Amino acid sequence: MGGAEGSPGPRAAGPAPGAGSPAGPGAARAAGPVWSAGPYDGAGPVSRAGPAEAGPSPAGGLLDVLGVAAVVLDADGRIVLWSPQAERLLGYPAEEALGRYGARLLIDEEHFETVIRLFERVMSSGESWSGVFPVRHRDGGTRMLEFRNMRLLDDRGESYALGLTSDQATLRKVERDLALSVRLVDQAPIGLSVLDTDLRYVAVNAALERMNGMPAEQHLGRRAPDVLPFLDAERTVAEMEHVLKTGEPLLDRQLVGRTLADPDTEHAWSVSLYRLEDVGGRVLGLAVSVIDVTDRYRASIEADRARDRLALVADASVRIGTTLDLEQTARELAGVAVPALADLAAVDILDTVLEGRTGRLPDEGSPAVFRALAVAAAYPTVAVDAADRPGEPARYGADRLVTRCVRTGRPVMVPYAGEDDLSCIARDRHAAELLGRAGVHSYLAVPLIARGEVLGALDLKRARNALPFTEDDKLLASELAARAAVCIDNARLYRQQRDTALTLQRSMLPQRPGRLVGLEVASRYQPAGSGYEVGGDWFDIIPLRGERTALVVGDVMGSGISAATAMGRLRTATQTLSRLDLDPAEVLRHLDGITAGLDPCIATCVYAVYDPGRHQCCLCTAGHLPPVLVPEDGPPRLLDLPTGAPLGVGGIAFHAVTVDLVPGDRLVLYTDGLVETRDEDIDARLGALLDVLRGCPAGSPGSSLEDACDRLLRELRHPGDDDDVALLIARVPH
Repeated sequence: MGGAEGSPGPRAAGPAPGAGSPAGPGAARAAGPVWSAGPYDGAGPVSRAGPAEAGPSPAGGLLDVLGVAAVVLDADGRIVLWSPQAERLLGYPAEEALGRYGARLLIDEEHFETVIRLFERVMSSGESWSGVFPVRHRDGGTRMLEFRNMRLLDDRGESYALGLTSDQATLRKVERDLALSVRLVDQAPIGLSVLDTDLRYVAVNAALERMNGMPAEQHLGRRAPDVLPFLDAERTVAEMEHVLKTGEPLLDRQLVGRTLADPDTEHAWSVSLYRLEDVGGRVLGLAVSVIDVTDRYRASIEADRARDRLALVADASVRIGTTLDLEQTARELAGVAVPALADLAAVDILDTVLEGRTGRLPDEGSPAVFRALAVAAAYPTVAVDAADRPGEPARYGADRLVTRCVRTGRPVMVPYAGEDDLSCIARDRHAAELLGRAGVHSYLAVPLIARGEVLGALDLKRARNALPFTEDDKLLASELAARAAVCIDNARLYRQQRDTALTLQRSMLPQRPGRLVGLEVASRYQPAGSGYEVGGDWFDIIPLRGERTALVVGDVMGSGISAATAMGRLRTATQTLSRLDLDPAEVLRHLDGITAGLDPCIATCVYAVYDPGRHQCCLCTAGHLPPVLVPEDGPPRLLDLPTGAPLGVGGIAFHAVTVDLVPGDRLVLYTDGLVETRDEDIDARLGALLDVLRGCPAGSPGSSLEDACDRLLRELRHPGDDDDVALLIARVPH
């Protein structure tokens, strides 16, 4: 690197490129070069990967990006080697650079002394130097270059200076990008890892170490299923191979499991896979990102459970209490609880409640007597045999959990039921053994409370359902029990009212009449099909003077005790009036006045008097369906009678009609419950009545009046009919 021709050149080489201490823009104006403190030891980041495969690297690698140039100077400072990268970086072709003094070609005069000192230090001591130095470009401009300078020796002991250099701006950008990447990876809360093409870990960041509970060193060289045994290994490897082969990323794959870091808690992660390629397109492996989404997963699970609970409560609102049948309501409650809440459910009511003695709970230390109303199981199990049989009383000791539940009015929950717990759940030792054989492991009993009274308990058990009962389950069961308890209590009260009304009504119906003159009679009374609708239908057979017989069928509108009471009054009044030998029309006129006084009350009635001496029957109706005459030798027909107004309307005249009855003729009196339905026309139903009567002629087998009554009820009534019926058939004997 000489000055004017013939003058000795400085024994200095141009500084070699390399990464030293960062230098800012002011380095170009410095009196000397900016350089790193201390010698460069050549150490760099230690790769965690195994040795690379031998073979050429594609263009575009890191060295190409940096554009590292190499320059070699002899001991006199002349350029003896000049790389193509040096030509691109500094603009001088090899023919212009080789043989020239490096300092004269590349360094401004103001920096000669500094360059000479650095060159002599490198050449004499062998000490490497790194730093930033301004270098002159062929175009006359100045470039700030990063240098690495070191001494070289050949086989003859000759010394040379090697300079490796790169553009400072390019190098700084790469350093910043690398530093940013390293910091992001090391400090990211997201777990990050790199796998090679054999799907073995080659790099793991700190976040993933914490997630997996395993140091990075124990990851390296191992495959993901080996590190995380909870994974579905076959599926995981297949997904990784697919991404590696196709380059299509796999995003947000959710995994759930436990790790060494927290083996007692279930976690959830969102995992994404990306294929790694270098700038030349060569596949390097996979990048894996892992985000802990446990909180989101738990929130989602809780939201799903909340939706399920709301759906179950909504379902219960629809399914429980569809009827006023006590047992049906209990079965509906048990059916809602199984299998959504339990594998086995039982609805038990205190015996005192069913007997109408509410408010009498078992005392401390006293047993409780229950009556099971319903038992439901999600699958066949011997645990059903441990439950109480519906309808039968069962005695539970004071130490039993269900007894404590009804005594305190509070839920009793045993999340993990052992052998000792089962003995306190079952009514006796044998039942406890059956529960153990069935695998019952969790128990919950919640009280059925309505209008401030404890009615009984909803008893729940889990066996195949591996989860124990939780506080949420207890709240849900309590909500179901609270809703169902009101329905159960309504059904219980309705049953009591119905039983009272039915008892009252049956007590008012006539007993089997004594011997009648010239007439055979059969009768039936049937409550509503559900057994819970007691109406005001009645019939009566009243012997009169002169060997006559009064036949009465009536229907008080409405149901319950009030209808039964009104029916009893009208029946009593009818019996009284019939003994006055009044015309049927007069009897109904008086009954109309009496009914008007039973405000509010409306009733229909047909009143007939048969005189065996004249073989005649006098009939009168008050808004009632027409009787049927079934002649012995002809088809049945509806009697054409003046309909009249129902009793209680008042001010309407009644008219009687007389018909002849000869031996063998039958007269059928009935209430509307026998023929009326909600979906068929009344004329069609009356036609059906005539068809049934036509099918049982007087002379046919099984043609007794009792058989005729049974056949009419069997063929004309339907299960669930919500009206009661009174039926009376009279026949003139031969």
